[in-house]
Amino acid sequence: MSLKIRLARGGSKKRPYYTIVVADARSPRDGRFLEKLGSWNPMLAKDNEKRVELNAERIQHWLDNGAQPTDRVLRFLAEAGIAQRAAKNNPDKAKPGKKAQERAAERAQKAADAEAAAAEA
Repeated sequence: MSLKIRLARGGSKKRPYYTIVVADARSPRDGRFLEKLGSWNPMLAKDNEKRVELNAERIQHWLDNGAQPTDRVLRFLAEAGIAQRAAKNNPDKAKPGKKAQERAAERAQKAADAEAAAAEA
């Protein structure tokens, strides 16, 4: 049985509140879980200490027993100093898409053509 430390969504529409739980990987997001380990309230300010609350002792117990945290939970654990998170690098993420590159090339071509026409006149 593979275990995940993940978020379970609560709260009303457009007012999210997440509980950090350990659950079987096959169970639904908001379904059955084994234990609550903390909470995350994204509606609070980032510098508020109540935004992310973790039970470090129980989280460490579950990590020692093979539970795998999801990416978002691993960020919280890394900030709290409980787990290590490897830095990710995606240099292509900031590049514009294919269509945007084509439009930029077209604009550059038009500007070059206009400059050449102005130089001839």
